[in-house]
Amino acid sequence: MPVFFDTNVLVYLFDESEPLKKAVAQQLLETEVAAGNAVISTQVLQEFYVAVTRKLTVPLPLEVAERALCDLSVLPVQAVDTHLILAAVRRNQTDALSFWDALIVETALSSGAQRLYSEDLQDGREIGGLRIENPFPKEAVP
Repeated sequence: MPVFFDTNVLVYLFDESEPLKKAVAQQLLETEVAAGNAVISTQVLQEFYVAVTRKLTVPLPLEVAERALCDLSVLPVQAVDTHLILAAVRRNQTDALSFWDALIVETALSSGAQRLYSEDLQDGREIGGLRIENPFPKEAVP
């Protein structure tokens, strides 16, 4: 069963300021990769690079970020196309999601995922058969 990883979960793999979230993200990714379930998108790869090079407390050097991007790109990567963009526009209008969150949801649905791991979206919400799960325990959230 495919599971989709939102950018924020993957960024924690490199966030030294959040050791508990980093450990949870590592364990979750390892488990889902070993099971052959992990899926990401071109949007996730793009956002990941920007986040780890600009938004972390200690940003990654560009070469390290590029290697991390290459490592992640061996996972199944769902391409964002015009069809998904238009579907995200419609979902943005109907489901009270930002465009970018709607695009993540539409891409996850398109990949066949039944779960979306995300810290940003409402934990437990179901959208079109996709269940959103915040993988971080409450004690991991400051």
